[in-house]
Amino acid sequence: MKDNFSAQATKYAQYRPQYPQALIDYVCTFVRTPGKALDLATGNGQIAQKLSTRFESVYATDISEKQLQHAVKADNITYKLETAEQTSFDDNSFDLITVGQAVHWFDFSIFYKEVYRILKPEGVFAILGYSLPITNPRADAVISHFYHDIIGPYWDAERRFVEQRYQTIPFPFKEIEAIPWQNEVDWNISQLLGYLESWSATQHYKTKTGINPVDLIRAELSLVWEAGDKKVRFPLLLRIGRPYTKF
Repeated sequence: MKDNFSAQATKYAQYRPQYPQALIDYVCTFVRTPGKALDLATGNGQIAQKLSTRFESVYATDISEKQLQHAVKADNITYKLETAEQTSFDDNSFDLITVGQAVHWFDFSIFYKEVYRILKPEGVFAILGYSLPITNPRADAVISHFYHDIIGPYWDAERRFVEQRYQTIPFPFKEIEAIPWQNEVDWNISQLLGYLESWSATQHYKTKTGINPVDLIRAELSLVWEAGDKKVRFPLLLRIGRPYTKF
């Protein structure tokens, strides 16, 4: 798995959008026993923290030590520095395994074998994520130009799976049809710009050129943002399933 987020771990913790508790609660309705949950590639632990209110114990892993240093703490959360494809957990350990906005970075063939190993036979596996934000039309035009034209060449190839709403990734599970979700937040311009700066392609651009690409749109986006309603809507991505008898 690529580590694209250690360099901006602070911004990631500050500016990445949260998943609503209602979405996590919805995923949990499919779990038969709220014993142990695992959040893989947990980042700053936002999903782990929400799961901690529903499960007896929660484990969360990431390959970035800097990300884990910013992770939300709770008495029943245990964080581990390790990959999603090779974990230290026993067979049939978890009632629920989640991955938020990260599954596209994994080696699917190795990863899914590991999920089948550590997930209970009647457990639930859930992939979560979010698409590009929808704001006001003028701001959307600026963000689209930034996304496609300015930093477009700097996105990793795996980004296409997010653009395709995770519908083209392998999903070797008995899929549960999920209802659509959207998260709406009120953001000031600093929060919006901070979110754009947390993108991996933004960091790749800075590394290659020595220029912060957000500076190229900062003035224009700030102007149109103040003229809008300052609402940001994130279409959420969700796939849920149970394991087959064999992988």
